Amino acid sequence: MLAQQNRFHGRNSIRRIFARGTTLRGRYMMIRFAPHNPKYPSRVAVVVSKKVFKSAVKRNRIRRRVYNIVRHSISEQILTADVVFTIFSGDVLMLPQEELVAEITGLIERTFRPHAKLPIKT
Repeated sequence: MLAQQNRFHGRNSIRRIFARGTTLRGRYMMIRFAPHNPKYPSRVAVVVSKKVFKSAVKRNRIRRRVYNIVRHSISEQILTADVVFTIFSGDVLMLPQEELVAEITGLIERTFRPHAKLPIKT
């Protein structure tokens, strides 16, 4: 899990990202981001809808997997923005770890380096 200072608290703070943020869509998830106030640390949220899985256990398992990847491998790149990951595919639950890391890393790269040419997997 992320440190408490790097998590969103309350719905209104996430609503600002949904209203004013920029969106990039990947194969399994979407990432929305907006510049954060330099006075405060950047924040990250993972949203998994009930439409993906009705079971809270499965939704929380997906959420924990994404938070773990963000915490371990990508935290340096996210430090300049508030970021919300929206999961829209239930395949993330059974996706191999390497493929999930590649998906999240690719979205982060496209987000913070928009002019970089990345190979597209088919």
